[in-house]
Amino acid sequence: MSKELVVVSGKGGTGKTTLTTSLAYLMKDKIIVDADAEAANMYILMKPEVRHKELFKGNKTAEIDTDVCTKCDICRKLCRFDAISIDENGNYVVDDIKCDSCELCKIACPVNAIEMKDVYSGEWYESDTPYGIMVHPKLYPGAENSGNLVTMVKHKAHIISEEKGIPYILVDGSPGIGCPVISTISGADFVIIVTEPTPAGIHDLKRVKKLCDSFKVKTGVVINKFDLNEDKSKEIEKFAESEKIPLLGKIPFDKCVPKAIVNLQIPYEAAICGSIKKPIEEIYSKAMELL
Repeated sequence: MSKELVVVSGKGGTGKTTLTTSLAYLMKDKIIVDADAEAANMYILMKPEVRHKELFKGNKTAEIDTDVCTKCDICRKLCRFDAISIDENGNYVVDDIKCDSCELCKIACPVNAIEMKDVYSGEWYESDTPYGIMVHPKLYPGAENSGNLVTMVKHKAHIISEEKGIPYILVDGSPGIGCPVISTISGADFVIIVTEPTPAGIHDLKRVKKLCDSFKVKTGVVINKFDLNEDKSKEIEKFAESEKIPLLGKIPFDKCVPKAIVNLQIPYEAAICGSIKKPIEEIYSKAMELL
């Protein structure tokens, strides 16, 4: 049974994906998963070559058969999401993006003119990268159900790990505490929470920790750019100590990181980023021990 190491953050821009890609460089024998379905960008640095692709079905949406519809207007009046309108030809039509799949219109239609149709809301891929096999998603613009898509890619990663005997799964999660994050940490063996020394960073760290606690998942904290505000970094350390959360490490601020990313390089791998190599190695070592 493979063990799952997940990296999350309470907000975007804390360096979560930067750290995950660096861990992917260090970690051997793993499947890499990008679980940030709504803003999947890990592939930019991982340089995947897609070997398998499948469409992903999201929520069903209503479809009105205009040949059967009597234009009674019941469905349009009942729809709380304003998803049903009348087109230039006088036909009743459904906006797929606004439709919330509640099926009320189908139930209420007196002539059974409405059916629920499958809608593809994204894709998921199995790819080869220089750092190992990667499973990653793509959610179509405006599409929903990213939590289900995250569950799908994680499930596929576990299937591959069992087939190939790969012991670890490294997951780059979504920021925040919403549905995609819940799907990401569900079933995880260890979660790294990446934060930054700001009031927002501390606030969101506490929220993510509370979410992980509800799943009874072990956690560790990484402070990124810790030296930009050492007072706030100490506040994070005190919180981690009071909550008995292992402090895995502190990464200094260095302009080399955005420069490496601009050049499509994993920061740890980039020659210009010597200042972050040792801290990331220590984070990796402590995380693997706790995993």
